[in-house]
Amino acid sequence: MSIGGLMRTSVSGMAAQSNRLSAVSENIANASTIGYKSSKAEFSSLLLDASSSSYASGGVETTVRREVSQQGVLQSSTSYSDLAIKGDGFFLVQDASGNVSLTRAGAFVLDSSGRLVNSAGFTLLGKPLTDGDTTLLPANGVAGLEPVDLSSSKLETTPTTAGELSVNLPADAEIVASGDMPSANGTGALYSARTSMIAYGNLGEEVTLDVYYARSATSGEWEVSVFDGAGRSASGGLPYAAGPLATATLQFDSKGHLASTSPSSLAIAVPGGETMTLSLEDTTCQVADFTIMSVDANGNPPMAPSGLEISPDGIVSQVYSNGSRRSVYQIPVATVASPDKLLPKSGNVYQLSSESGDIVLGRANSGGRGAIISGALESSTVDMASELTDMVEAQRNYTANSRVFQTGSELMDVLVNLKR
Repeated sequence: MSIGGLMRTSVSGMAAQSNRLSAVSENIANASTIGYKSSKAEFSSLLLDASSSSYASGGVETTVRREVSQQGVLQSSTSYSDLAIKGDGFFLVQDASGNVSLTRAGAFVLDSSGRLVNSAGFTLLGKPLTDGDTTLLPANGVAGLEPVDLSSSKLETTPTTAGELSVNLPADAEIVASGDMPSANGTGALYSARTSMIAYGNLGEEVTLDVYYARSATSGEWEVSVFDGAGRSASGGLPYAAGPLATATLQFDSKGHLASTSPSSLAIAVPGGETMTLSLEDTTCQVADFTIMSVDANGNPPMAPSGLEISPDGIVSQVYSNGSRRSVYQIPVATVASPDKLLPKSGNVYQLSSESGDIVLGRANSGGRGAIISGALESSTVDMASELTDMVEAQRNYTANSRVFQTGSELMDVLVNLKR
């Protein structure tokens, strides 16, 4: 082995340990960076031509590997927009130029435009949903994705489509003659009991429905009729400007429960709205006063969102004050075949390489993809104790290689001085 080879090998060793120290320093600097994946310097021997009969020292090659597939510890947060992935996968984000990258850094906040942006300035991408559509995302590519924009606070109205009205009808009520039934909507119409309920039209307007009950001459039968409250007479009741919206004859058995042959619901065409199915199945006919046991209907007037929710499968929903929800975005989770082969870029993001494989999109918390946890952040995977140990070891190895170089330098001086 020549003295030059000795010095070359020691320089290779110093360079390798310098690379190791660089990786350690980067890890320590990012020990508190959300979603950061630690780097690790790995070495392999570098040999010169081994076919030669004389020995020639080789060196060492350094490969810095980013341990992207390692899961960081999840820490809780008080912000719903802080997101973490528990399991495999990445968020898709884009920079100001529209370049798409992958990241695990989910410290997102709303910017001035209402978009979710992380601390590095990357905008979260998602699939906009229409009318609660939560169909699966395309398997490959990012077509159809756009920045998640939560600035919309448009009013949301839900027309009434279903309701329930449960009452007890007094079995000893006076009988109403067939010609005087409320359904006839005559001036002299009579009834045994009356109540009202609120429904909502397509524009969120309140619609008052007046419900009349009248005991029939036929044993065990009652007529129920529903009118539009807006058509009340000057006296505040019958007759109405128009006939009933719905009417039916209820039949009761010997125990005062709806008979099997009796209708148990009414289909009511709500004025300005949808057809409402009003359940009457818990209506009874007992010797007791007219009693309203339950009255309820779905739908709501115009209201703005009062909050947001992000589910483990990535569905972003606007929450309204009445508890209803409207799905507005689906946040996908992207996977690649070899995440450790992704190319790290500034901003704690990654891009595809020739060895990482292509992006495969899918719903979070399914198909082996991790769940999206709202109100949590993924900590850095840096282990400070291990990094300090590696730093000391690399420092000693660097010193040893420098001593070898120094020895080679001294031998070179001796060789040069031999001529003198």
